[in-house]
Amino acid sequence: MTVSLTYERALWDGGAAVVAGIDEVGRGALAGPVSVGVVAVSRCEAWPEGLADSKLLSRARREALSPGLAGFGMARAVGHASSLEIDAVGIIAALRLAALRALTAVGVVDAVLLDGKHDWLTVEPTLLDPEPDPTPPVTMVVKGDNLCASIAAASVLAKVERDALMREAHTAHPEYGWDGNKGYGAALHLEALKRLGPTPLHRVSWNLPA
Repeated sequence: MTVSLTYERALWDGGAAVVAGIDEVGRGALAGPVSVGVVAVSRCEAWPEGLADSKLLSRARREALSPGLAGFGMARAVGHASSLEIDAVGIIAALRLAALRALTAVGVVDAVLLDGKHDWLTVEPTLLDPEPDPTPPVTMVVKGDNLCASIAAASVLAKVERDALMREAHTAHPEYGWDGNKGYGAALHLEALKRLGPTPLHRVSWNLPA
């Protein structure tokens, strides 16, 4: 499946001057941060050659693509929420925290394209907090990282940055194999957890192996 700017173009035509594609990495990991990429694009007609969902690209291809994304769109950023923050507020609130950090770094955005089915970015008003949510309006796109150039670019940026963080963390905790599994529940990681217990980078509020 080839990415395009079809969804972005619909929002531009509807009056949004700047559209941000957003995707997350690390949501299901047992250790490390959750990371959210944001790529803000104004009206354009092209995207970097070979751009695709980060999960479909090799590490070498992602890292080769990443510098070229600096020329795609107006601005781009990756926000992170730590394992401590995930434990404190839960994964959904941590996703939003990471996304807001990236959106703040990017600047003014008129509309968001968010990968997936569930809008974890928008907070609905409540009786206790009736103020409207300040985040831009969100359009969900199922398999958006396969369809939208801005979301695919966000997925590549987030994946490259988070993977680098986990390889760096591996040097301090090599027993868990984070250079390969990036904090997910691979066999080596699970065995080390059972044998050694969690590190400060583990999400201890999760159901980790005893």
